[in-house]
Amino acid sequence: MDLHFTPEQIAFRDEVRAWIAENLERPFSLEKRDPKHDADSLVEVRRAWQKKLHAAGYLGMGWPAEWGGRGASEADEALLQAELAAADAPQVPNFLGISLLGPALIHHGSEEQRRRFIPKMLACDEIWCQGFSEPGAGSDLASLRTRAERDGSDWRITGQKVWTTFGLWSDWIFVLARTDMDDRYGGISFFLVPIDQPGVEMRGLKQITGESEFGEVFFDGALAKGDHLVGQVGEGWRIAMTVLSYERGAASIMYPAQFDTQLDGLIRGVHEAGRAERDDVEEKLGRLVVENEVMRGNGLRTLADLAAGNAPGPESSIEKIFWSEYHQRLTDSALDLLGPQGQLVASSPSARDEVDWAYEYLWSRAGSIYSGSNEIQRNIIAKRVLRLPSGK
Repeated sequence: MDLHFTPEQIAFRDEVRAWIAENLERPFSLEKRDPKHDADSLVEVRRAWQKKLHAAGYLGMGWPAEWGGRGASEADEALLQAELAAADAPQVPNFLGISLLGPALIHHGSEEQRRRFIPKMLACDEIWCQGFSEPGAGSDLASLRTRAERDGSDWRITGQKVWTTFGLWSDWIFVLARTDMDDRYGGISFFLVPIDQPGVEMRGLKQITGESEFGEVFFDGALAKGDHLVGQVGEGWRIAMTVLSYERGAASIMYPAQFDTQLDGLIRGVHEAGRAERDDVEEKLGRLVVENEVMRGNGLRTLADLAAGNAPGPESSIEKIFWSEYHQRLTDSALDLLGPQGQLVASSPSARDEVDWAYEYLWSRAGSIYSGSNEIQRNIIAKRVLRLPSGK
């Protein structure tokens, strides 16, 4: 197993790094602290950034060229995401559409669906959100109850979805809905639904950080046209799981790159706050640095497996547990080591290298829940990696 990047991949990384330095005006953390911005204007900052990435050919890089990609490897995509994270670039508004819906359409959609939706998705002319989770169907997604019923050649969607990231700013939502209430897996289908129509109500949900980045959506007989069914009736579960299984490759070295920046800020902050003499400082910081390198090494192993032609397996659950719980340990340590200063580092809207530790602490609490709760990830590891017997 080769854990080193090729000269071509290193050249690509350097190309991306130079492009970001030329095109990113300032880190997104500074945009968020700028009092001139509100939630709507920050979405427009993200939209403008996505348009720049699209014009440069940095979106959907692994897709076929005919759909805006360049047939790039998972390693190239991972290097791009790592550089974007290290630079604190804005997250594109259509990250769910590009990472999940785009591949679903390329592999399972019709030619008409690909031509209609993919170009506008990449250009951020239409923003997509995800309609999978429900109040009673999160980690156990197959228990979803939102239903789709025939209306001539079309469908009517009724039910509720929740944790709809960017829902308030989205134009479309891709929805898993039940077309057979008695078939747990085979009774689920995959629909493309416009949000601006009668029968769809999107509500924002206030998060602990004070934002409403995600929301909940209610469907009351909302229209999904017949030609907006992806694949065949009853194939929704298979389509969703196929796409989700490839979701984490590009993020394999992104989180360590993001944490590099935060670690640098923590180490500098500890010295500036005059707290470097605490007996436990060296041990705590050293452990965080080592754990981040372990995470990076595991990400490189994932990329090496993919390069060898191995499909991502349940081992990716280890990665998800590690980065989410590491983020919590990092922010816990920051507030402990920095003391009251840890609550004040965001006070200057012009300081490029400060970390808003209070915000990071609050946001990190969600990491062990979204993208499949860590309890579910541990069950996957127990069953599919360790082959442990099921409890009676």
